[in-house]
Amino acid sequence: MTSAELLIDAFGRVRENVHGAVAELTLDELSTRLEPGANSIAWLLWHLTRVQDDHIAEVAGLDQVWTAAGWAKRFDLPFDDAATGYGHGDAEIDALAGTSAELLLGYYDAVHAQTLDYVRPLTDADLPRVVDTRWDPPVTLGVRLVSVVDDDIQHSGQAAFVRGVLLRRR
Repeated sequence: MTSAELLIDAFGRVRENVHGAVAELTLDELSTRLEPGANSIAWLLWHLTRVQDDHIAEVAGLDQVWTAAGWAKRFDLPFDDAATGYGHGDAEIDALAGTSAELLLGYYDAVHAQTLDYVRPLTDADLPRVVDTRWDPPVTLGVRLVSVVDDDIQHSGQAAFVRGVLLRRR
């Protein structure tokens, strides 16, 4: 198995988690916050997708799917198009209320496709390339890609947990 195949498998598992987290949930369930200050499934999936879109576009030298493919306009959220969710509070989380599974999955799948198009031709020799010098030590492409997968898995797992609670409440 090559490094690219490993990354493709990892991002594929994230896709399965994302799709599974929203399957057959209502708009209200997607927007439900289990307690004050908690994140909704809609916000968690939007956030993980925004981070993946932002980080992959940056290392690939591509435009973000969010703006280039018109997803920012479709979501019509009341914050800057550059927002990825870091530092968001209640108002921003609640802004995702009423966001459909179809919209969330449409954006996620578009980002997933761009991610795989970028990852597919990578070789082991590409992974040590420094992509971010703001950190000490500087961040390599390999580290950045693993970081994105890790963030995605954590947030999709949180969404799956919320889903499980909501389904038990039915």
